[in-house]
Amino acid sequence: MSSKKYFDKVAHQWDEMRKGFFSEAVREKAFSVAGVEAGKIAVDIGAGTGFVTEGLIQKGLQVMAVDRSDLMLEEMRKRFSDVEGIEYFEGESEKLPLPDESVDYVFANMYLHHVESPLKAIKEMRRILKSGGKLVITDMDKHAFEFLKREHHDRWMGFDRKDIRKWLEEAGLKNMAVDCAEETCCAQSDSGEGMVRVSVFVASGEK
Repeated sequence: MSSKKYFDKVAHQWDEMRKGFFSEAVREKAFSVAGVEAGKIAVDIGAGTGFVTEGLIQKGLQVMAVDRSDLMLEEMRKRFSDVEGIEYFEGESEKLPLPDESVDYVFANMYLHHVESPLKAIKEMRRILKSGGKLVITDMDKHAFEFLKREHHDRWMGFDRKDIRKWLEEAGLKNMAVDCAEETCCAQSDSGEGMVRVSVFVASGEK
């Protein structure tokens, strides 16, 4: 099963599933690192049903939500049917459906470990940033829990922070930082490995 098929399959229950994986503290850490300002434009890459978007709207930003799963976006539209300031886009990591230099912030939460080429995805995120705009990635550190590939269709078993920093640099970002988010991502195995916790990093860079 591809990751798109997986997320299409779980779209209707994703809100509840996500609550067990990680808390609102992850997005608050990302917002703090970005220094978000009301009235500016942010992109939520791999938006799912709107976990990051919800926090951005609460802080007074306009949001462009991008996801490869049309069913996820459908659930998100239902959830925010009475909310203004959100635009929805179906798109892939290596070809985002947004113009060059069009946004102030790009957020990618628990997204990078599902893409085929993290470097290409980061380059695309940089492309859509305005000069001086900021990219913030929150994702899992490198781990050894194979069941996340089998059961959640992850492409990558987390990342070494040195690789993340190298990709940010190769993408042409500056003022980079890769640090511990002081949070964990939790997952329950269906194959007898029980509940596991993986530390989360927060990576950032400016255009």
